[in-house]
Parts: sequence; C-alpha cells; structure tokens
Amino acid sequence: MSNRVVCREASHAGSWYSASGSQLNAQLEGWLSQAQSTIRPARAIIAPHAGYTYCGACAAHAYKQVDPSVTRRVFILGPSHHVPLSRCALSPADVYRTPLYDLRIDQKVYADLWKTGLFERMSLQTDEDEHSIEMHLPYTAKAMESHKDEFSIVPVLVGALSESKEQEYGRLLSKYLADPSNLFIISSDFCHWGQRFRYTYYDESQGEIYRSIEHLDKMGMSIIEQLDPISFTNYLKKYRNTICGRHPIGVLLNAVAELRKSGLEMNFSFLNYAQSSQCRNWQDSSVPLTKHPKRLFRKGRRFMLQKK
Repeated sequence: MSNRVVCREASHAGSWYSASGSQLNAQLEGWLSQAQSTIRPARAIIAPHAGYTYCGACAAHAYKQVDPSVTRRVFILGPSHHVPLSRCALSPADVYRTPLYDLRIDQKVYADLWKTGLFERMSLQTDEDEHSIEMHLPYTAKAMESHKDEFSIVPVLVGALSESKEQEYGRLLSKYLADPSNLFIISSDFCHWGQRFRYTYYDESQGEIYRSIEHLDKMGMSIIEQLDPISFTNYLKKYRNTICGRHPIGVLLNAVAELRKSGLEMNFSFLNYAQSSQCRNWQDSSVPLTKHPKRLFRKGRRFMLQKK
C-alpha cells in the first residue's frame, strides 16, 4: 500500500491572487485590519470566491469573525463551476497547498462522509481546475495562523443539487455544524449580470441597472437571514438570480433547519455588500457582482448573529 501524500497545488496563485507568500500575507493583513471584529467565534460564514483584486477587502469582513482559538476543523463548501455534478464530491488530496502554508485534510471526517454513500470522488485535475474552494484557502490559513498546527480542513465540492438533495446533505452535515469546534465556510458570489451570463434582469423602478441588481441581491440576502431554505428556494425560482453558491447556501440553510428542530435558536446577518463593477447599460457585465460575508455564532448553547 502506498503512503504517498497527494497534494493539491495552489493552481490559481499568480493569477487570481499573489503567489508570493510575503506579498499575499501583507495584502490579507491589510484587508483584515480594515474590518471590524464583533461577536466571535463565527460558526459559519458566506464569503466570495472572485479574484482578490475584486473581493479581498470584502471577504475580510467575514474572516475577521473567525476565532482560531476555538476552531479545530474548517468545512469549505464550494460550487462546481467546470464539471457536471449532481451530488457532492470529496477531494483525492491529503494536503492543499497555499503560498502561506499547507492545509491538511481531515481524513477521518472524509472517511465518515464517504461511508454514507452520498459522495463522489473528484479527480485531482477537477480539484485544481476549480477555484471556489481554493479562493478560501489563503484566508483560512491567515485567519488560523496562530493555531496552524491544530486544525484541519474538510473541502466539499457541491453539485447542482435538487431540493431533496440539499435537505439530505443538510441533515448529514448538521451534526458537524452543531459542534462548536467546527467552522463552515460557504463559498458564493451573488448576481452575475450581463449578456455573457445570459442574465439581464432589470427593475426600472430601482433606477440604474446596478441599483436594480443590488435590490435583487439584498432581497435574497434578507431571505437568507431568515434561515428558511424553502423561502430561499422560492426566491431563486421566481427571480432566477445567478447566485453561483446557491446550492452550498441551500445545504447550510437545511443544516440550520435541522438543528432548529432540536430547539437551538440561531441568527444570521450580512456584514458587507460590494459589486465588482457598476452596470449602467446593456453592454456592461458584473463578474461576481456581490460579495456577502455572513456569520453564524454560538454563545453558550445559543446561536447568535449580530449585524455590523
């Protein structure tokens, strides 16, 4: 039996973010220094996966809420952009490389998830082609650097799940969400607007196009804050908003719904909203238009979330 360690390379370093550890570290420190820490520890965050030029400052608002002293395992749920996937998939790697330091995958949790029969195994090529998980690795490494030898990660690639599948994965992962030593990172941008995305929803009553997009996104944000997976699904059906992480968000909302059945009180709130560009005419486009860090807190036996 081979004991070879399989490493996933930082394939988007040098293009989507700096490949220089020192430069990347300085950038992350700068963005984090501009964000405010409120109630910690965060139990779950939703943050963007665009290039750091676009979303680095925005993502800092989410990662500022992470408390490395209590976090021992980080689940990262990202949508699949490049391969058709109707379920969720696990990585074949043992280690994820970043320009800061390597992150170790929790193979015990992976084994437990694999035993359920609900997961596929993606290829290393698929893993390295995908950016939705990788874009959270440097921030995770930075947020956890004071305890870098004391935590592991659980990357999960989320496919185009049906409502029933979102419920099934939510129920499965709810026990991990209930554990205060686990942090959930949900990877998602919001509206991708423009003809090249085949999405040009426009409510003229909101004024400029970018204002219409903001109104649409904030409508969805408000629904997510209600922690109601059914309402979020209905919103997506009605407006078809191109939220690329809608399925990871759906899994999280269903996990929360499962825990609420046992009487746990939870709250969820957005900390920041930004657009990569302001669309003013039909030729414009906005690539990962919105970046919404959100956080889920637990205080004592209760989950709490506060707005900035």
